[in-house]
Amino acid sequence: MHRDSQRQVYEDMAPKLYRTCKRYLKKEEEIEEVLADAFYTIFTKLDQLKELGAFEAWARKITVNHCLANIKKNTNFNMYLDDIASISQPFTDEVTNLEEEDLLNLLNHIPEGCKTIFNLFVIEGYGHKEIALMLNISEGTSKSQLNAAKTKLKDLVNNLYYQKLK
Repeated sequence: MHRDSQRQVYEDMAPKLYRTCKRYLKKEEEIEEVLADAFYTIFTKLDQLKELGAFEAWARKITVNHCLANIKKNTNFNMYLDDIASISQPFTDEVTNLEEEDLLNLLNHIPEGCKTIFNLFVIEGYGHKEIALMLNISEGTSKSQLNAAKTKLKDLVNNLYYQKLK
C-alpha cells in the first residue's frame, strides 16, 4: 500500500478505532500501543481482506482482537465478583437523557472482565459462545460477567447519575 494511501486510511479510521480501544482499555499508553499494533496488522494483512466494502468492520475486528490480547494478559475472567451489590433503588422514567458517552465513561468504573464482556456482547454483538471461545472461558462465566456488568452499571447510574439530579 502506498504511503499516501496509508496516511489517508489512518486519518479516516484512527478516530473510530481509537474509540473502540477506549471502550476496552483505560490507560492512554495502552490505547495508543494497541492502536498502533492494530494499524500495523491492518496494513500488513490488507491482502487478506476479501471485500473492500467490509474494510471498516474488518479493521474494527482486528482492533478488538488486539484489545482482547492486551486484556487477556492482565485479567482473570473467572474471578467472582463479591463487590456487586444489589440495586438499592429502582430506575425511574423521570430522566431519559443519559447519553451514550456517559454510559461508556461508567464502563471505566466496573471490573475489567465485566467491561470486556459487556463490550463484546452489548456493543460488538458477539454471543456468549463466541465470547467464551475468544477469551478461553466458559459460556457460564461470560453470562455471569455480563450480568455482573449490568448490575454494576445500573448501580452506578442510580448512585452517580440520578443523585446529581436531586
